Amino acid sequence: MVRVTVIDERDSVAELIVDLLRESSVVDLCRRAPRQDGIGEHLNGGYAEVLREQNIDTVVYAPPQRSRNLLSPDLQNAELVFQECARVSVRKFVLLSNAMVYGASPHNQGFLPETHPILSGSSNQVASGWHDLEVLAVSYFGEPSGHCTELTILRPAAVLVPGGKDYFSRLFRSRVAITLPGHDPTMQLLSPGDLAKAVRCVIEKSKGGVYNLAPKGVITLRAAFRLVGARRVPVSRLLQRVIRPVMKRLGLAHPIEQLDYVRYSWTISDEKVRSELSCPPQSSAAEALAEFFLEEKGEAVTDQNHMAVEREFDDFGMDKHYIAAYGRTLFKFLHDYYWRIEVKGLDHVPRQGRAVLVGIHRGFMPWDGVMALHLMAQKLRRYPRFLIHPGLIKFPFLFNYMTKLGGIVACQKNAAWVLEGEEILGLFPEGIRGAFSLYRDAYKISKFGRDDFVKLALRHRAPILPFVTVGSADIFPILKRVDWGWWKRQTEWPFFPLTPTWPLMPVPLPAKWHTQFLEPIHIEVRYPPEAADDPATVHAISREVRGVMEAAIGEMLVRRKSIFYGSIFEERPSIEGQLREKPSYEETIIYKEKLS
Repeated sequence: MVRVTVIDERDSVAELIVDLLRESSVVDLCRRAPRQDGIGEHLNGGYAEVLREQNIDTVVYAPPQRSRNLLSPDLQNAELVFQECARVSVRKFVLLSNAMVYGASPHNQGFLPETHPILSGSSNQVASGWHDLEVLAVSYFGEPSGHCTELTILRPAAVLVPGGKDYFSRLFRSRVAITLPGHDPTMQLLSPGDLAKAVRCVIEKSKGGVYNLAPKGVITLRAAFRLVGARRVPVSRLLQRVIRPVMKRLGLAHPIEQLDYVRYSWTISDEKVRSELSCPPQSSAAEALAEFFLEEKGEAVTDQNHMAVEREFDDFGMDKHYIAAYGRTLFKFLHDYYWRIEVKGLDHVPRQGRAVLVGIHRGFMPWDGVMALHLMAQKLRRYPRFLIHPGLIKFPFLFNYMTKLGGIVACQKNAAWVLEGEEILGLFPEGIRGAFSLYRDAYKISKFGRDDFVKLALRHRAPILPFVTVGSADIFPILKRVDWGWWKRQTEWPFFPLTPTWPLMPVPLPAKWHTQFLEPIHIEVRYPPEAADDPATVHAISREVRGVMEAAIGEMLVRRKSIFYGSIFEERPSIEGQLREKPSYEETIIYKEKLS
């Protein structure tokens, strides 16, 4: 049996935790620490003695924020609490940290695990503040020093507290919300009830460690404002810096670093808390927000007045309504009239199940992937998710555009998530440098990096579906690349490209496109998953895929008579017909030599 005290200045959260702990079969006593004004005053006068007298052996602690506008923990208060608890040798200490410790940036791949590295000395004051708090806790409780305190750190997503002073509680309580234009990230919002349940699970089951805590579903920032009836006012980051003195007087100013948390997605994974403690949160982000809104209005949450949630939201922000809207307008115009895209082999795309869609990316703007998505969504109702470079989501509007079209930051975990969901994973194995190929080399395929696409296909038993496009390199033909350091730091592009229209008039040329989906390569039939660990096999498959794509591009270029008009897929005798239906790598090389 344990005896617990809860130190948390948030009345509603503290009361929930105390009530739930009193119901626990392992808790003998649970009390909330007296709330005092000032830093650590509840510890003055020998609070450690009070802990001793009541035989308190477990402490749950949520640090107060440092000031009204900065959502960082008060480290002075925290150290006083740590000192007193270490003095009485509490057996278990539960620290309520924050998922903001991971920071928010375009490089976050989403659904970060507890093992994700946390950069010390981060330029984000909010993230570094929470990191310093955890380091301080470990310094007091992480190593035995005559006694052993079991330290558990909970990193919850943003907890919405009625009357709360934190950034997110004030943000969704306001009638007018200042945000950033062109950024509509997915968000995780946690209900206080789910946080309290997690604390009880930690007291009952945890043996120490770090646990993320996230809701069971996300919501987009814009949809969240609609749900609570708040008016969103997008103001650029630069302008917010200029008008901060006025915003402070109106009570609307927040730390500039805080804006990153409504600028980029910073979702966390709670797989560990689900598997080890078996206490998954019950409310989605939308449900937590609806509950918060009703309690702010002073209404008790009941089945009758619980606000209906519009729909479920995609974990990574893909919006099929957004894709359909553009499919009826801009994408249709570009596909049917501007680039007049000619397509062959669409029947090779599987109507269901997983696949790895492999292409070449040219023209430095991601239009080839967008047009492939549009075609497959319109004709097959399949929505490939392309792995994208973080540089594509650094900027306003481009962030919304790429994420709502299904783009996800390139990493092994995200790729596995797509394939395990029986979806089509799209990628360009040449990497970002392939998109910046000079025009003279536009239709030469460079090295396929580390051949990760082959490993993914093998491990997840997915066929490889190559597709090639002739014409996309002609819309922004790169004549020269400038190695400009400032540009590379700001955009994360490898070069500053110079084309006939970029940067003076960044309008793509109306070249005619020809896209061909090639026959799937069913390596999942030919090789076991363990083949992904054999470099020779992986490289051989990669060369095979590259050879098939090179042969197809060579044949298409031979047939093409003009950059701006004409069909190349009309039936006629060709060298290709002399080859077997599935050419070997050696035959492909011979075929390429004939073409040259």
